[in-house]
Amino acid sequence: MTETTEPMGRRERKKAATRQALADAALELFLKHGFEAVSIRDIAEAADVSTTTLFKHFPSKEALLFDLDADVEEALVAAVRDRAPGTPLLPALREHMLRSPGIKPEYDEQMAAFQKLVSSTPALLDYHRRMWMRHERALAEAIATDTAAPTDDPTCAALAHLALETRALAATTSNRVAAVNAAFDLLERGWEAVRPGGERAS
Repeated sequence: MTETTEPMGRRERKKAATRQALADAALELFLKHGFEAVSIRDIAEAADVSTTTLFKHFPSKEALLFDLDADVEEALVAAVRDRAPGTPLLPALREHMLRSPGIKPEYDEQMAAFQKLVSSTPALLDYHRRMWMRHERALAEAIATDTAAPTDDPTCAALAHLALETRALAATTSNRVAAVNAAFDLLERGWEAVRPGGERAS
């Protein structure tokens, strides 16, 4: 058994290392020269692989910057499924969104540079938004399971959509934490409780 499984382990590690090298090379080149100025060939050469190998790992140039798609979706589902006993659903989702990279101001310089690159490049901004919203169905199903609702329940789908949209809202403001909190205040308490000029719930 060991002789048959160990080579597979080595192959998987090599694939992971190649994928990481490509992602790292792409980020470095994009930050240095800008997204549009860097070609697929430039990235492949920097990682010392062929363009054919690059496309085996990433379907597009944009995908090189967003290589943790499955991990992101699993974390979203886990925020609902694995939250601490007694923790309500919406506060758990709020906390998860507040912990997302780029929301709180204390993230590192490389993350700040990455966020600036994405926000200043229309192709990346559009790709990031589409990629993020692809997680909507998985989150809606997790919410439906948690509330014993049908998997296609429209209320669960709406909540998943609006919760995910808080990231897009935050990206348009200077105070991202405040934007996320405002959105979740609205989701948790309703418009009448939080509307400007209205009486806020305590």
